[in-house]
Amino acid sequence: MNKGIELASYIDETLLRPETTAEEIASFCREARRYSFAAVCVNPIYVKSVSRHLRGSGICVCAVVGFPLGATTAAVKAFEAAEAVAGGASEIDMVIHIGSLKAGRTEYVEEEIAAVVRAASGCPVKVILETGLLTDEEKIAGCRAAKRGGAQFVKTSTGFGPGGATVDDVRLLKEAVGPEMGVKASGGVRTRESALEMIAAGASRIGTSSGAALAGRQGDGEMTKSPFPK
Repeated sequence: MNKGIELASYIDETLLRPETTAEEIASFCREARRYSFAAVCVNPIYVKSVSRHLRGSGICVCAVVGFPLGATTAAVKAFEAAEAVAGGASEIDMVIHIGSLKAGRTEYVEEEIAAVVRAASGCPVKVILETGLLTDEEKIAGCRAAKRGGAQFVKTSTGFGPGGATVDDVRLLKEAVGPEMGVKASGGVRTRESALEMIAAGASRIGTSSGAALAGRQGDGEMTKSPFPK
């Protein structure tokens, strides 16, 4: 099996810049179809467009919710999620209220996650923790809240906060959530080598705006069949 193509199946191709245009979205979707990425991740305003561009491809349409600060209310996040799913999203990446987690209000974090999970109507929800702002203890508490709230993944970063995905954080998150949940490494993953390191540490998805560079470069040897869920 081609190493680049195998890596492509882990990639959530991400285009979240505020100045993104409809033309760029269309180009990203063509690229996603070319490489058969796992998902295309966009702001909610582009969900319907991405859904049309990817129809019949088998590629997931992922919408961000409460992005990038996580500072809207649980009700607003739930509304965003429901509207995104109605528009064609099949996955939701939500940002938690980071201040509540840091203040030890894990019950609130769990409740907002559960509200988004309900609104997503069975679509997988990935919980963005923004690990660059958290202590290890807070990261673990966030993982536990995500699990109790019914999410399917935890995700390291928005890509708009301090730092990004690290191998140590991916390993920590995977240990915290166990085999029942996935880990998405996102933020600063721009090379094939770093992506493979994240996967080896426990990541089952890679969020990146450099999907073609990761999947299109060839390496020596072959990856074995993925032991991780998408």
